[in-house]
Amino acid sequence: MDSLNHILKKIEDNQRIDINEGLALFRHTDFLTLANLANQKRFDTHPEKIITYVVDRNINYTNICVSGCRFCAFYEPPNQDQNKGKGYVISKQELFDKIQETIDLGGTQILLQGGMHPDLEIDYYVDLLMYIKDNFDIHIHGFSPPEIDFIANKSCLTISKTISILRKAGLASIPGGGAEILCDDIREKVSPNKCLSEQWLEVMRQAHLQGMRSSATMMFGHLEKDIHIFEHMDKIRRLQDETKGFTAFIPWTFQPDNTKISVKKKTSVEYLRVLAMSRLFFDNIENIQASWVTQGDKIAQTALFFGANDMGSTMIEENVVASAGVDFMLSKEELTRLITKAGFEPRQRDCYYNLI
Repeated sequence: MDSLNHILKKIEDNQRIDINEGLALFRHTDFLTLANLANQKRFDTHPEKIITYVVDRNINYTNICVSGCRFCAFYEPPNQDQNKGKGYVISKQELFDKIQETIDLGGTQILLQGGMHPDLEIDYYVDLLMYIKDNFDIHIHGFSPPEIDFIANKSCLTISKTISILRKAGLASIPGGGAEILCDDIREKVSPNKCLSEQWLEVMRQAHLQGMRSSATMMFGHLEKDIHIFEHMDKIRRLQDETKGFTAFIPWTFQPDNTKISVKKKTSVEYLRVLAMSRLFFDNIENIQASWVTQGDKIAQTALFFGANDMGSTMIEENVVASAGVDFMLSKEELTRLITKAGFEPRQRDCYYNLI
């Protein structure tokens, strides 16, 4: 009890807690105490009663992927007849139509992600980015670290050179996807063909060194233990100390339906406890995002009292989580209504958390 009180005092004094202190707090502090601590830390960081959101669209340029992640219900394996199978590579007309609709709906960015397609080399991605920039004035938030690592290896380029080429072609920032849990003993079980932790971190490091910003994520509730959650957050916090390049941290729960991992889905209470710990552990990342895509509107609304200051994207389109049987959808009007009803002021933002 004395040690727990010591940890609580450190948080109240805005002192950094380490992995073991975070674990102790997570395991032994009651639910509402965690909520109160995280809520206070949120208002210490963001005194205004503003909750931000971004209007964008997830565009998956292909679902063909060699990674074969056990947690993914979206991908299709390569080497199939695409006319008969479900695999695709997006056409430029479809891409054009999706982006135009996004802009018409008030969108300011697109989230461009896809599978690790064995036949696509860097020229494809450069052409894709340049096509978008030639036709639209929109922020491209794209290519998670595993994609960039795959493109680099496929094209026999360094991570740094690959990012430089993509940036010159129009890539503006990098999403934090593909992190899952940044512990290799877990990654080797759930995504054995995807880049390991150090490669994920190195992509982000190189992007930050080139002046790009990125988000960081964590997907939990599959094969990890609670210690892995804190090891994951510690690796991101250490890189943030080094580069200051992360704009936000976004934890969400694994959705097991239609996947190759059979586990009981995490409860809303378990999600909110991890969310609160995210706010308390990250003293160097200002924005913590609620995941209404996996939790639904009411729990996302509750998350605003557990440390979250951002509602993420209106997601005009989302396919990956939907493939796992989760189909929560919120319009911009509904999202702002939820924020207002919770007693906050909704404000649209851009990718860098500047208010629009």
